[in-house]
Amino acid sequence: MTASSTPLAPVPTAPGGLPLIGHAHHLIRTPLPFITSLREHGSVVRIRLGPTPAYVVTDPVLTRTVLVTEAAHFAKGGKIFDVLRGVFGEGLATVADGDTHLRNRRLMQPMFNKAHIATRRTAMIDQARSMVGAWEEDQALDVFSNMNDVTLAAFLVALFGTDFPANLQGEFTALMPPLMKESIRQTVLPSWVTRLPLPANRAHNRRIARLRTVIDQAIDHHSTRSASTPSANVPHPAEAAGCPHKAPTDTEHEHAGLFETLMAAEDQFTRQQLQDEAITLMNAAIETTATALAWTLYELTRHPDIEQRLRAELAAVCDGRPLCQEDLDKLPYARQVLQEAVRKYGPAWMVTRKATRNVDLGGHRIPRGANIVWSPYLHQNDPAHFPEPATFDPDRWASGRAPSTRESFFAFGDGRRKCIGENFAWVEMQIILATLLEAWPRLRLVSRPPRAETAITVKPDKLAIAFGAS
Repeated sequence: MTASSTPLAPVPTAPGGLPLIGHAHHLIRTPLPFITSLREHGSVVRIRLGPTPAYVVTDPVLTRTVLVTEAAHFAKGGKIFDVLRGVFGEGLATVADGDTHLRNRRLMQPMFNKAHIATRRTAMIDQARSMVGAWEEDQALDVFSNMNDVTLAAFLVALFGTDFPANLQGEFTALMPPLMKESIRQTVLPSWVTRLPLPANRAHNRRIARLRTVIDQAIDHHSTRSASTPSANVPHPAEAAGCPHKAPTDTEHEHAGLFETLMAAEDQFTRQQLQDEAITLMNAAIETTATALAWTLYELTRHPDIEQRLRAELAAVCDGRPLCQEDLDKLPYARQVLQEAVRKYGPAWMVTRKATRNVDLGGHRIPRGANIVWSPYLHQNDPAHFPEPATFDPDRWASGRAPSTRESFFAFGDGRRKCIGENFAWVEMQIILATLLEAWPRLRLVSRPPRAETAITVKPDKLAIAFGAS
């Protein structure tokens, strides 16, 4: 890859760039059509973010080269991570490659192994059930907003335990979406614009400061709260609901959370590092999961046959009793439906790396220090790898289907920087989808079909659904 006797081809430049701002106007006004159109110009295409060149990889094989086989030459970084570092600090998603990343990932890995996540499933089911069951029948609900609320609440129960204060949860819900939307704006605009004392820039800085204060309060609460456990003669909610599969660890861990893993290693993390990691995890909990669930519900309103197949699977597994944690492993079609929503809608549409040296990528010379852009949305809507990509087809994920489908699926990244929380994300999405279907036998779209808009993820601009009890 780094040496070749074959002359290297020049990297084609995308049309439509303007002086000073480059292709920023396309990335702000029509980001998804623009990023998708780059496939027509080659496997690697040059764009400009203001005066700064960036190289967009449109071929999933080359993206795998960047992320896996030649990852040492493409470090985690680039403009989007420079911006996100201002929000997350040096969390696992933004810290540079090297010893610090490897050490922190090793310390955090136990939080996200399947056995540890399993100890939090019942608490997450209880939390999700209480929230979706409180919706008013046939009321038009802003689905993306409500999915933000439910996913964050379920995640906070898993992360910090069952007694997390509601006022802190509400602040997280309010702060994270505008922070992420502004981060993308700052990524595609020239750097000098983001340094001006504009109202949007000042508001962004205020939100970052407030987020730091709130996460500090959450850590303090977690550190000082009582470690009491439920009395042995008080039934767990899962038992009261008639679940025959309650894990014996459920009562032992009712008030605990995944964050216990980091707190147990607090002598290896500074207070600033604990803040950074908690904020990073919080963003992952809201953005990707809530977006995928919102699009899933929209697709169910368009495909009643898929909805009915989901409900039939859930009914066969639960056999008339409420969902419990061990049921989740017996819902393969629900996983297929969620994976197809994640495939079709991204969730991320622009991710960056930085070349650490002059490299040959797909026959093109990429200079040292260059921004490399890759897009899960672009790859996962590539008709060469996903036939009829606009079609919502959960069966494309059924066992025995073509492996090329999976090889072009980058929703959680790949390689050594692959998302550490992928297992948790699938569990959380299955819990929320299943409890929602359990609580509401009917759902219908009551707004116009949503249009996709970009923040960190590809989210619906407006989506209202009414849920019925019969």
